[in-house]
Amino acid sequence: MVCPGRAHVRGACGGVSSPMAGLPRLVLLLSGKRKSGKDFVAEEIQNRLGPDVCAILQLSGPLKEQYAKEHGLDFQRLLDASDYKETYRQDMIRWGEEKRNTDPGFFCRIVVEGVTQPVWVVSDTRRLSDVEWFQDVYGSTVQLVRVVATEETRKRRNWVFIVGVDNAESECGLDQGVTFDWVITNNGDELSLDSQLEKLLHFIYSKL
Repeated sequence: MVCPGRAHVRGACGGVSSPMAGLPRLVLLLSGKRKSGKDFVAEEIQNRLGPDVCAILQLSGPLKEQYAKEHGLDFQRLLDASDYKETYRQDMIRWGEEKRNTDPGFFCRIVVEGVTQPVWVVSDTRRLSDVEWFQDVYGSTVQLVRVVATEETRKRRNWVFIVGVDNAESECGLDQGVTFDWVITNNGDELSLDSQLEKLLHFIYSKL
């Protein structure tokens, strides 16, 4: 629906490390609330395009890796949707904000290193500074995609409101001040989701 080295890159090939080296044809910045299904939508897009065409980039990957190193934690367990990650989520948010305040593009530059596929899907865009960095560097190739789900649907996916998480910038930073190019409704209706993704895929193919 149209609306007015890195372990953090799934399906990525090797390459030179300059952010401008492998210029993408299209950059999809996915955002949405917790349990809206951002990762699922990103994986569906990659599955339909293929990993040679589409790379999934996670801004939280380098954040979690560095945070784990500095705090002696299990990096792999911080990557999954586990209680382990939730235990450290609030402190990771605080730590990540400190890094971004010093250098807004810190995690963005890390995550694009060596990516050579023509389509990039950033599956966890959370802040206006993230959007601005990608728009500044990659210009008109950037499309903003919002994944939405009702509160009832998110609760069925085990979402519970957490003070300091769900009202933090990491969840609310793109609630206003941003015009999304695409809004994907993901409430568990497979036919509806498939129809929306097909429209998005048609647009993606037009850019390749």
